[in-house]
Amino acid sequence: MSVRYIPVQWNRTKWIYDAVMLAAVGGLLWVFLYVTPDLLAHEKPVSGPIHTARAFGVCAFLMLTVILCMGPLARLDRRFLPLLYNRRHFGVMTLFVAITHAASVLNWYFAFSPLGKYEALLSANDSYGQLAGFPFEVFGMAGLFVLAVMATTSHDFWMKFLTPRLWKSLHYLVYPAYAAIVAHISLGVLQDTQNQTLAWMTGAAAGVVILLHLAAALRELRAGDPATDVRGDWEAVCRVDEISEGLARVARLANGDRVAVFRQAGKLSAIANACAHQNGPLGEGRVIDCLVTCPWHGFQYNVTDGRSPAPFTEMVPTYRLKLSDGIVLVDPMANPPGTYVEPVIVTTAASQERPA
Repeated sequence: MSVRYIPVQWNRTKWIYDAVMLAAVGGLLWVFLYVTPDLLAHEKPVSGPIHTARAFGVCAFLMLTVILCMGPLARLDRRFLPLLYNRRHFGVMTLFVAITHAASVLNWYFAFSPLGKYEALLSANDSYGQLAGFPFEVFGMAGLFVLAVMATTSHDFWMKFLTPRLWKSLHYLVYPAYAAIVAHISLGVLQDTQNQTLAWMTGAAAGVVILLHLAAALRELRAGDPATDVRGDWEAVCRVDEISEGLARVARLANGDRVAVFRQAGKLSAIANACAHQNGPLGEGRVIDCLVTCPWHGFQYNVTDGRSPAPFTEMVPTYRLKLSDGIVLVDPMANPPGTYVEPVIVTTAASQERPA
């Protein structure tokens, strides 16, 4: 959100990101369509249309797996943060690949059905009482529906219309969608006893997603934001010398909110840690000339008033600070988003009075 980086417009980073993504998708489809038939020649052969449908289905599943791995990877290692910048492009492309898979299935299996394609899809298998013949199609349709909703609402307009909190809650549906797709593939494999490759691949991919999320959660638990020490109407964050120049110290307030206290040019300022865009961790960004850049998508905020630089209009709450014997104290009552707060000069710490 600066002159050098504008996330809402096309730039060189986005072109490179999308080019690499398209090349990877094209390469995967090419390998599945033209290499795997020879490798699996000794097994039960399948027709060309079925193999094509499987190729797009496997590709969509692997793409969604990569998307779900980006978040925990970025939390475990900051070098993966660039993957998050344009993750929504990856999600939209995943939807198109999944739609191609669904269309291939419909056009092959139900092309000559006396019923309509969609009616035949919903009524062809009603064996809900058994596992091996369970209508796995319903899980695929559920996953596809959620992906469509997420892709449709991926624009920033919907984020502002729904509010970031509701928008993010809606997009958490990606996890039940992933579980539905895993069930779709697994139950489908049960009906193909000749080749269990997809079953092993699906289990391994789901296992990687689960392990990465557990590892990220464990790291957050072990090295999470420390809680403040309540001192009357104020809360102690840390000693002032524990905040490095140009960086922040993030602390968890007694009310559960997280505050990021920044030190820049010998002064302290505090804003909410959650970015107004997608709740990214502002405290992990570096502040330059009073502007902190969110590490997730590049949105910027002035740490003295919580406002994005013009012409952008995003705002986050600010907090009042004071120093007492070198201890940084924060007023837990957040100011309305965009409220200017005079920075606290670090060199005057010795003249601050101890609060009652």
